[in-house]
Amino acid sequence: MSLHPVHPTLDAVTRRIITRSKPYRASYLARIEAARLNGVHRGALACTNLAHGFAAFPENDKLKLKQVKAPSVAIVSAYNDMLSAHQPFEHFPRIIKEAVRGAGAVAQFAGGTPAMCDGVTQGQPGMELSLFSRDAIAMATAIALSHNMFDAAVYLGVCDKIVPGLLIGALHFGHLPAVFIPAGPMTTGISNAEKAKTRQLYAQGRVGREALLESESQSYHGAGTCTFYGTANSNQMLMEVMGLHLPGTAFITPGTPLRDALTAAAARRAVEISEQGGSYIPVGRVVDEKSIVNAIVALLATGGSTNHTLHLVAMARAAGIVIDWNDFDELSGVVPLLARIYPNGDADVNHFHAAGGVGFVIRELLDAGLLHDDVTTILGQGLRAHCTEPFLDGDAVVWRPAAPKSGDEKVLRPAAEPFSPDGGLRLMQGNLGRAVIKVSAVKQQHRIVEAPAIVFNSQEELMDAYKAGQLDRDFIAVVRYQGPRANGMPELHAMTPALANLQDAGRRVALVTDGRMSGASGKVPAAIHVSPEVLAGGPLGKVRTGDIIRLDAEAGTLQALVAQEEWDRRGIEPGDLSAAQVGMGRELFALFRNGVSAAEEGAATFGLPPALHLEEEQHNTLATPQAVNYSDEDSLITRQ
Repeated sequence: MSLHPVHPTLDAVTRRIITRSKPYRASYLARIEAARLNGVHRGALACTNLAHGFAAFPENDKLKLKQVKAPSVAIVSAYNDMLSAHQPFEHFPRIIKEAVRGAGAVAQFAGGTPAMCDGVTQGQPGMELSLFSRDAIAMATAIALSHNMFDAAVYLGVCDKIVPGLLIGALHFGHLPAVFIPAGPMTTGISNAEKAKTRQLYAQGRVGREALLESESQSYHGAGTCTFYGTANSNQMLMEVMGLHLPGTAFITPGTPLRDALTAAAARRAVEISEQGGSYIPVGRVVDEKSIVNAIVALLATGGSTNHTLHLVAMARAAGIVIDWNDFDELSGVVPLLARIYPNGDADVNHFHAAGGVGFVIRELLDAGLLHDDVTTILGQGLRAHCTEPFLDGDAVVWRPAAPKSGDEKVLRPAAEPFSPDGGLRLMQGNLGRAVIKVSAVKQQHRIVEAPAIVFNSQEELMDAYKAGQLDRDFIAVVRYQGPRANGMPELHAMTPALANLQDAGRRVALVTDGRMSGASGKVPAAIHVSPEVLAGGPLGKVRTGDIIRLDAEAGTLQALVAQEEWDRRGIEPGDLSAAQVGMGRELFALFRNGVSAAEEGAATFGLPPALHLEEEQHNTLATPQAVNYSDEDSLITRQ
């Protein structure tokens, strides 16, 4: 048991989630237990099936697979060499196969998944496929594992929708152990402040495209993840705090001996936590209510991506766990902001890692009672075992305790002296619906805006008005028909430099939209993910240009100041969505648009497990591991 008592708000939110999720979680656990009881799955395959499954393998590996005694580890990879973050994965399968073979097991490349880059598609039609690519990746993961050949899996992914998609897919095979292996960030380029300034100058027409491209090329310049703290790097933080990475793995740069040694160590760990390996730890037990709460806390404490108000909801649902934006909001009120990483500061993730990194954050939050230590991780221990940092001792990886003090308190602070007493993510409510806003990068004087609305049905309309000089005034931009049902909910960052310029010029500006802004949400207040979306009858469709809108991020208010009688009389203004239906492959995703859930439900195309209506005693029998020890004898995993 932890020496540090759990904060009462953390405890209350966790208990609420457990109660809310009970019938769905029980159904999920029953399903993965049934899958486990089938034993080594390739042992159930007919001879013809099995022969197909190892026909191309070397004889020694083939012999191990025939005997059905040694574990077979699936490699599921989102490799492509267009994404800088995923390019290093080209070489990982060889490292993994050698490490697994050295552990007496076999690794097979089970399948690849798509991987698209929001940085490339930003402001382009292809961005309308981005959110749905998450669920397509989950489906591709399921296809990779559907051959029933595997006893554990390693997952290679980094970027925005890719890690959530991989984890959703993995959770649908929740009886299999899972280890996530990142590629690491690229080395530091030009400063984020310099990059942002050039973007604003370009939006003002003061520098040309050549200068902009040179600036961007100096920022995004090599293999590895983009170094700002957007969704990709938020993913890595979450995988660490959820216990799905080896400790300290997230922010080690690619192409280094330590990176390769960590990849090999992760592969060996996948063997060890298979059922044949003797320390069985299925991913469906690792991801539970407490680990999901830990993920929310870590996101808030580091100023992470607002995309996870969608993705964490969807990942949780895949494990039969129900969370909502009230949970984020309530936790945000007590979780201190410990990190300042761009766009919430000037530092990049390499600077953050050098200052103390993930292990420092986990230790500080545990000591403050703001994380659950009594969780299952791939180490077979509580979360405190992840308060470490990896180093090389010869060719071997060793872990040492996280730095006792921050190396730079402008970037990383202890919980006793945070940048802010709260996490900077707020729930917004009012007659316009429910939304989220990230204020960790928004200065205090910009957090309340009351101004006339200007209604746009696309970000292109707003940019045309800006270029025509029509927006030099106080206003709140209402950009609608940008939800998942309308056009796939693209990120709307093309507007960010223009709105930032107007704010810098002294104008009171804000954004309200049923679309996304994501991990790069910056200094302009933006109420995003407004739900229900306009196409689903959301009240944002009642707003008319000239209506006074009040956006109060301090009070959590999002209100059209229109007389109630007039508001009730209004209908939803129609929008022309024909341009979002075809071209750039969008016609292939019509089924996704028609079947997607609301933003607060994860904008997902899959549902919760069917609810089991159980008596309390029956539920506890199902939900608590009894016949199986899911870890080593001396681990802490079986604690509830």
